[in-house]
Amino acid sequence: MRLARVALTRILEPGDERAGRWLREAGPVELIRRLTARDGSAEELPGMTATRLGGYRLRAAAAEPERDLAAVAAVGGRFLCPGDQEWPGQLDDLGDARPIGLWVRGGPDLRLWALRSVAVVGARACTPYGAHMAASLGAGLAERGWVVVSGAAFGVDGAAHRGALAAGGATMAVLACGVDVAYPRGHTELIGRMAEQGLVMGELPPAAHPTRSRFILRNRVIAALTRGTVVVEAEYRSGSLVTARSAQRLGRFTMGVPGPATSGLSAGVHELLRGEAVLVTDAAEIAELVGDIGDLAPARRGPVLPRDLLDAVTARVLDALPYHGITDVRDVARAAGTSADETLGRLYELHSLGFVERQGDRWRLTSGPTCNADARRGGT
Repeated sequence: MRLARVALTRILEPGDERAGRWLREAGPVELIRRLTARDGSAEELPGMTATRLGGYRLRAAAAEPERDLAAVAAVGGRFLCPGDQEWPGQLDDLGDARPIGLWVRGGPDLRLWALRSVAVVGARACTPYGAHMAASLGAGLAERGWVVVSGAAFGVDGAAHRGALAAGGATMAVLACGVDVAYPRGHTELIGRMAEQGLVMGELPPAAHPTRSRFILRNRVIAALTRGTVVVEAEYRSGSLVTARSAQRLGRFTMGVPGPATSGLSAGVHELLRGEAVLVTDAAEIAELVGDIGDLAPARRGPVLPRDLLDAVTARVLDALPYHGITDVRDVARAAGTSADETLGRLYELHSLGFVERQGDRWRLTSGPTCNADARRGGT
């Protein structure tokens, strides 16, 4: 059965739901037999056409599963099938679009790593802001024990991988080509580091090259494999949005990092945020959303000003003093709506705290930093 699945990764394209139905109903061995036999059984497969069958048979004739297994073993890799102990069960959520199998390089257990993983994806031609945010998120998630998953592309993907590696954390790449192929070539060293320190995986057999459709179909694996997907920068037409929407359909968490409203590279993210996605700005907020109970981000608040510590009556007395000049107790009491005795006591309290000064029987705001306009008005 394993050899049959290996051969089918040569014959069938990733994400082909029609072929996935054939595989589910007939099984890998029987499907191979039908595709290669001349007894007419292949024509009985639902949706099969003569043209389609001709293409499958050309590929089947060139399939050498033993050689593919030897090739992946030569680079320290392996082939995983559904049902294997290391197989990530969440990929089964893809139904008939589930991978036939996975080619994997790297030592860690894929199933265990995938259980606590987050995808960070975005634009290839990202801005410096996008690269900074992706690297920061990758490092922050890695420091919190999360595995950072992306596609090893230029831009946001590469920045997220590097951020995780720089933090000494875990990261894995899902490729749209063979795991022995470094694509893009500019990331040869990065992909090599991930194969040594993390995981590199894909649906395509050794030496298989990437195509536009394979990149798009690869994204469904990233979405299904992880607990949630974060989009850092993306235009309206973007493969990253395909990943995010796949995650939404699968019931995974979908998040977006906002950018400038005038940036076309953030337009797709903002559209996502207008829908079901959750706005996040750092790794703590991501971990709070996808993590366990009690994994909370720190409370976000502005600075506490000296005036914020005053009780309501004292603050009202402080507000009653004119911004310029001096005044007496009666005028302050009238403006504050308190008695003269109560006002005097509060003024002495404010004096001890450095908010006001006494000049004879009259009072004024201090000119020091404690009672500047922001302190007096509560920072508004």
